[in-house]
Amino acid sequence: MAFTAAASLVASPAQAGQAAPVAQPTQQVVEVQSTFDSLFGTELRGPRTYSSPLGQRLATVAEASQGRIGVAALDLATGQEIDVLGDQRFPMASTSKVAIAATFLEGVDKGKWSLTSEFPMMIPVKSAPFSSPVAPVRPGAYMTAGKLLELMLTRSNNYATDALLKVVGGPSAVNAWVKRAGIEGWHIDRDIATLVRDDGAIDPAQVIDKRDSATPLAMVKLLSGIYQGKWLSPASRKILLDTMARCLTGKRRIRAGLPEDVQVLHKTGSLHNTSSDIGIIEAPDGRVFAVAIYVTGQGSRPNREARIASIARTIYSGYLAEGPAYHHTASR
Repeated sequence: MAFTAAASLVASPAQAGQAAPVAQPTQQVVEVQSTFDSLFGTELRGPRTYSSPLGQRLATVAEASQGRIGVAALDLATGQEIDVLGDQRFPMASTSKVAIAATFLEGVDKGKWSLTSEFPMMIPVKSAPFSSPVAPVRPGAYMTAGKLLELMLTRSNNYATDALLKVVGGPSAVNAWVKRAGIEGWHIDRDIATLVRDDGAIDPAQVIDKRDSATPLAMVKLLSGIYQGKWLSPASRKILLDTMARCLTGKRRIRAGLPEDVQVLHKTGSLHNTSSDIGIIEAPDGRVFAVAIYVTGQGSRPNREARIASIARTIYSGYLAEGPAYHHTASR
């Protein structure tokens, strides 16, 4: 059975004037939307200019000669936003789990279920890639929702994620929550079992697959809104942020690029040829930044993680250098 995905192929400057070939990975029909310059990581619609020294430095450290790199960051006190390919789609991988958690916690706020409610882990049943629209799963051990949430966000446990995703009503329910939040450029299409089973058919460094993808700017809007308490009760907001602060994955990503006294509330993502890290950065002086970093290609996972750390360091030091002094804003 074939599945259709909208995508954009990478074109080198020499290829820009030629008709781009249509990529057709296994069991996929991929449509060409636009081309972009793989040397500089910019779409072929005119050169990008940056009005601030920080923007210029960020563009330098996020250059993507070996794949696509998308970055967005927001200073929650001053409103200063910067990005590189911030409006281009990237694979969310497990960074989508923040929105899944928020959707579940909204249900807690509405009294649909509680953190002590028990649900079964969803365990994948072996199946061939693309053999079905949805990968088969079976119920596993029952756990409280609080424990499932902890496993999903701190250890990126996929079985716990699919458990909570089933509870809220599947990907469509999460998309509905994101839409109600007023966020565009964000969409989840598959449960994690299906996403992992069918991973690898498309190279995200070469092709933009809109399924299960988000723009860095959309993810920063999601993170900043959660932090500012726009959509969840104070109790649910605190649970989500405190759990993200205990994240055990991605020690070589955003966390590695920052001083030890900086608090990072984050969620990582990893799939074929792509690594990402999104989160809230709380500086010791109270400054708070929302950051989303998506890196594809770069030769290896360690190389992608090193790029994430370097980008995070550039954003943090740049905001501290350029931002004016202001009162303490970190609030958890």
